[in-house]
Amino acid sequence: MHRTHTCGELSIADLGKSVTLSGWVQKSRDLGGMTFVDVRDRYGITQLTFNAEDDAQLRSQATSLGREFVIKVQGTVIERSSKNLKIPTGEIEIKVSSLEILNAAKLPPFLIEDETDGGDDIRMKYRYLDLRRNPVRENLILRHKVGQEIRKYMDAQNFLEVETPVLIKSTPEGARDFVVPSRMNPGEFYALPQSPQTFKQLLMVSGFDRYFQIVKCFRDEDLRADRQPEFTQVDCEMAFVEQEDILNMFEGLAKHIFKTIKDIDLGTVPRMTYADAMRLYGSDKPDTRFDMQFVELNELTKGKGFPVFDAAELVVGINVSGCAHYTRKQLDALTDYIKRPQIGATGMVYARYNEDSTIKSSVDKFYSPEDLTAIAQAFDAKPGDLLLLLSGNTDKVRKQLNELRLEVANQLGLRDKNKFSPLWVIDFPLLEWDEDGERFHAMHHPFTSPKPEDIALLDSKPGEVRANAYDLVINGTEIGGGSIRIHDRDLQSLMFKHLGFTPEQAEAQFGFLMEAFTYGAPPHGGLAFGFDRLVSILAGLDTIRDVIAFPKNNSGRDVMIDAPSTIDQVQLDELSLDVRLRTK
Repeated sequence: MHRTHTCGELSIADLGKSVTLSGWVQKSRDLGGMTFVDVRDRYGITQLTFNAEDDAQLRSQATSLGREFVIKVQGTVIERSSKNLKIPTGEIEIKVSSLEILNAAKLPPFLIEDETDGGDDIRMKYRYLDLRRNPVRENLILRHKVGQEIRKYMDAQNFLEVETPVLIKSTPEGARDFVVPSRMNPGEFYALPQSPQTFKQLLMVSGFDRYFQIVKCFRDEDLRADRQPEFTQVDCEMAFVEQEDILNMFEGLAKHIFKTIKDIDLGTVPRMTYADAMRLYGSDKPDTRFDMQFVELNELTKGKGFPVFDAAELVVGINVSGCAHYTRKQLDALTDYIKRPQIGATGMVYARYNEDSTIKSSVDKFYSPEDLTAIAQAFDAKPGDLLLLLSGNTDKVRKQLNELRLEVANQLGLRDKNKFSPLWVIDFPLLEWDEDGERFHAMHHPFTSPKPEDIALLDSKPGEVRANAYDLVINGTEIGGGSIRIHDRDLQSLMFKHLGFTPEQAEAQFGFLMEAFTYGAPPHGGLAFGFDRLVSILAGLDTIRDVIAFPKNNSGRDVMIDAPSTIDQVQLDELSLDVRLRTK
């Protein structure tokens, strides 16, 4: 037996017990006649003691131990003279009677401690060592617990967990597919699923009225902190439902997770239309942990002789409460921030509402004190507040002001990771215009149902058609999204037409779904939660990488196993791929 107990369970109640422990050496301390060794497993740390007076040979063996050696010890639980109440085992130690080295270890390339000296690159290369650290391990334990609670909730609501295929058909809509060549069908390819969308709709046609799956999905996208080429989502679908049924069901799931995992009551989740989210926050995933809603100022700022505002489609700003004390250096830094190419603003106007009730701005030349007072009143500003204004094209300036709002909030510490502010964003546009392709794309996917009252606008004003679509946003991050689906063949054909599909293209790519609709498809809809994003928010992290056991880096590479990599020419020939191998 390699162990009778784990390294995290023994306590003062176990005094006098003979025990066997196995684990990794965290550290050792040689204090002359005594040697102390901390042994660690995933459950905790226990201190071992070796006394030269009792067994000089055993103590000599203990002094040879290096960090991360794998050992097995037998001994007796005794009371610790110098207690460490910060850990569960801190009142006891093991007086060792035998020591066996199960495996020696090289010195790790970074410290296996909570606060490590390893950078991201080295920790990714040696991820199996990084996973020994408490913070990373705790994130994966959290991930496990969230998954368990999701399954409990869904099972209690009569959902069935059904697996769907991983090798599917490639479609041109959405993100780029990862493709897999077929050896048995030369020249033909599978795709890895971006989501199980069509399969879960087919399950509704099949009569499985409540489906869910915690499933791997794949998208060949450019990466960022909350994206990986492979990710996990909680995929759900329900039949015989309307939008309200979906929102209530999955608001319930969110509440269940936050209550069981964090002991937090989310309360009723407010709702906001897409149009209002863009008007008030410049984002379809607004961070509502703090205020700073946008105020539009065209009527108060135009026609005063300031060319920048007069020429703008929209003048809009935010009130940064209590920040009139910002120095010119701080304001210039904010201006430089929004002028970065990623944001693209050309400048910023500011106005300080001073404690003496005077208002001084960077455009005093064009605006009288009365004009500035009227602007301040539009913001409901008070002495001590700072007003920040941007102008330009409506869509672009809203997005730029959103970035400014978030940066200011970061500087002021308003984005508290221990505060959770959920929001449903509803009534998304059905279609969005693609400037490069000069055609409309589905904002969500081609199977999203338009609002019935807007269907007549598809021919005349397609950009104004609203969708029965919804996103759950928490702290400025989209956690989940979904829609009521089209379940009628004729309406689905109309949707494909407006997306630029010919009847032949629609049939070739989605004929199986259209055919299924002719056999009695019920009204249905669903939602998918980003599982990695949800866990990262619960863990208070800015990146999803640390809640994934073996993530890819920002280039989509697994630097631990060195993938992707070239393959042998023989394999390429078997797959009928005419690719000449390149050398690195």
